[in-house]
Amino acid sequence: MQCTSKKNILVCDTQPVAVEGVRWLLKDAPDLEFAGAIYSLEAAAELVRAMKPAAIVIDKGFGMKVLVEWLHQFATMGSGCAPVVWGNALNESEALRLLQAGARGIMRRTSDPRMLVTCLDSVTSGTSWMEDGIFGSSKKLSKRSNELTAREAEVAALVELGYRNRDIGVSLGISTGTVKIHLKHIFEKTGVRGRYGLALTSMRRKGVDLPAIRALTNIPIM
Repeated sequence: MQCTSKKNILVCDTQPVAVEGVRWLLKDAPDLEFAGAIYSLEAAAELVRAMKPAAIVIDKGFGMKVLVEWLHQFATMGSGCAPVVWGNALNESEALRLLQAGARGIMRRTSDPRMLVTCLDSVTSGTSWMEDGIFGSSKKLSKRSNELTAREAEVAALVELGYRNRDIGVSLGISTGTVKIHLKHIFEKTGVRGRYGLALTSMRRKGVDLPAIRALTNIPIM
């Protein structure tokens, strides 16, 4: 008798039909196994503690605010379970917030079903993953070409944490206009023209592997 060791996958979704779709999809996955479903975030963390799955697929339909808060709390559990968020619509800002909150995989429900298996294979192997196209198509991110000043480094660090211009100004005691000037210089020196691209550059620099991302280069300075 051959012994197989598959990685268990939980699903936390608002739509039972979506759960059944994931169950059917994972039937033929060689390394993954559907382990169960739950329909509320409140009980999801407890089920993860009890079952110790390799990954959990979560519906964005629970709401961004609730989901981001849940991901932050989930990250403190140290469960080793990789959260994958999928939704009918995902924009750049939402995807970045989810990554910063602790999501390991992000994809759209409208994707080719096989892409979910690819995503789950990646995150259960320790790699972060995002569907190609969520951040648009653009040129490859360039490395920093010049040293940032101390103030520019402070501004860049706050952008990478998800701060808006107004919040950066309050934190550093400078005006929003001055923040925009610093960002202009940062983008010129790094070769990245968008704040989302800047945050993603930081993630890559820190060892987060996002192989399917195409960094933005045309996000306006806000």
